[in-house]
Amino acid sequence: MKILIAMDSFKGSCSSLDAGHAVAEGVRRVYPLADLTVLPIADGGEGTGAALALALEGTAHFITVLDPLGRTIRAPLYLLPNATAVVELAAASGLTLLTEAERNPELTSTFGTGQLIRAALDHGAKKIIVGLGGSATNDGGSGLASALGVRFLDECGNELAPGGAELSRLSSIDLQQVDPRLQDTEILVACDVDNPLLGIRGASSIFGPQKGANAEQVQRLDAALAQYHHVLSRVLQIDLKDLPGAGAAGGTTVALLAFTKATMQPGIDVVLNTLQFEEMLAGTDLVITGEGRIDAQTLHGKVIMGIAKRTKRHAIPLLALTGSIGADTEGLYQHGVTAMFPIAPGPITLQDSMQRSRELLADTAHRCLRLFM
Repeated sequence: MKILIAMDSFKGSCSSLDAGHAVAEGVRRVYPLADLTVLPIADGGEGTGAALALALEGTAHFITVLDPLGRTIRAPLYLLPNATAVVELAAASGLTLLTEAERNPELTSTFGTGQLIRAALDHGAKKIIVGLGGSATNDGGSGLASALGVRFLDECGNELAPGGAELSRLSSIDLQQVDPRLQDTEILVACDVDNPLLGIRGASSIFGPQKGANAEQVQRLDAALAQYHHVLSRVLQIDLKDLPGAGAAGGTTVALLAFTKATMQPGIDVVLNTLQFEEMLAGTDLVITGEGRIDAQTLHGKVIMGIAKRTKRHAIPLLALTGSIGADTEGLYQHGVTAMFPIAPGPITLQDSMQRSRELLADTAHRCLRLFM
């Protein structure tokens, strides 16, 4: 049998590569001579750069950048073949870089993510994949744009300080120092939300509270982004406020679309296209995938759903292994999943399951593959 194993990570337990190798171990107990390919997978968020670098023999380079509050850190930039780079916003401007007490989207900035993009240009990248998950910011990507040469000015011509709150004072935008290399660079934004920039479903209202904003701050941040969009519209003659996905990562999508030649795609599609996944399906008898939990959200742009759509087109069986299965997941069968299996052998604590994830994945893969004997 030719079997493709394409596992997402089991967060806090094992990486996508470790999960894949555990499944391969179980498969070999049944088919020791199977033609196995283990392919690390991610959904476009955190871990995407590492997964793509592993799969495509890329390299990680650690760049000195500023974190969301302007402190110096080292963040990874992933370089892939064909002059492609991967930048994860979470690595430089992510919520995990702050303590709970430090979370304040009125102050946090995406400047460090812009520095990573600039570093990618310095390394000769002609295509840059930007993953937006896990941001600590609500600055409309203005920090990112500042790192690339855009100047955001108040009514006196002074540059604004970093942070989402400062955008309420924005009066003009100076584009004279924008990095010219951006005009020759394809930027692909991995975006899995459809929230607009402003309003009750916008960046501030939906995502601000998890980044530390209280109710009053949410109102101020929404008003600041409205001013930001007003000036952007006047200067660039564009209207992005109602664009689905404009509210992603505190509005970072807006800056990427406004100041670079960026396009948006669902994260899993970005990953699978980069890996040339469909070409890998040629001659494949079975695909095995999985993630930590399968639930209703899996139907909306997660790894299993993205893979299922493609295996269905080629009429290839797809097994999904998972830590647990939630409600409202039956729709996955209609979209190409052949069967779903939880890896827990019986009543078991979450801690025990996470500690034994590799063993449980191997055992479950073994039991599943006996169906094909």
